Amino acid sequence: MTTVLAVANQKGGVAKTTTVASLGAALVGLGQKVLVVDLDPQGCLTFSLGHNPDRLDASVHEVLTGDLAVQDAVIDTEDGVALLPATIDLAGAEALLLMRPGREFALKRALAPLLDDYDTIIIDCPPSLGVLTLNGLTAAQSVLVPLQCETLAHRGVGQLLRTVTEVQQITNPDLVLLGALPTLYDARTTHSRDVLSDVSDRYNLPVLAPPIPRTVRFAEATASGATVLAGRKNKGAQAYRDLAENLAKHWAGSELATFSPGSAE
Repeated sequence: MTTVLAVANQKGGVAKTTTVASLGAALVGLGQKVLVVDLDPQGCLTFSLGHNPDRLDASVHEVLTGDLAVQDAVIDTEDGVALLPATIDLAGAEALLLMRPGREFALKRALAPLLDDYDTIIIDCPPSLGVLTLNGLTAAQSVLVPLQCETLAHRGVGQLLRTVTEVQQITNPDLVLLGALPTLYDARTTHSRDVLSDVSDRYNLPVLAPPIPRTVRFAEATASGATVLAGRKNKGAQAYRDLAENLAKHWAGSELATFSPGSAE
């Protein structure tokens, strides 16, 4: 059975797109067939996986508006993950969807023909709580919240959690909140652990293991059009491999491993 995971946080700069691309590549490394979906009109995931959004003829925009079958929009990447790309046209799709009944279910309907083709589908939600993010949450079985380990990281978390609760009540009662994924984590400072402890206590939110460390390798990977896993061995790539193993075991029935913010690493 295909696992559909949404990665969401309306705050930008939290390594959301990096998480989708790197986690997808790590799951491919475990032998899975993986599709990643770019729901951000900026097309950052598409760009980071080696495709220029400005040069694509087909994207998730045409799929959501019903002008193209989803199979005809999926493209390959060098990291082995399949990609449903985004272009700037997706910004217009949001306005079109607002006028349609059942607008929150457009992505779920679109992905239905692919559910037998992939082990895992990961949705990169845009940094907002608009209709595109609602589509991502409605189509998913679970949601992961990347959370940067910096001051004010909790801003917007409460609103996102309320949105998740509303989606559970209205459009997707089976949606499971996996928890927060620490990103930009610096184990040498108490500040990172303090921020995580605050969020964990304030919202009673599980913190997933392992935390994703701050490293320049992520920026270098994005610029090269490949994920951090494609380069030489580094701590960022290993963290996403460990996260992939944690999630794969959880989806197979094991308990999800969590991180204690109060502990040093």
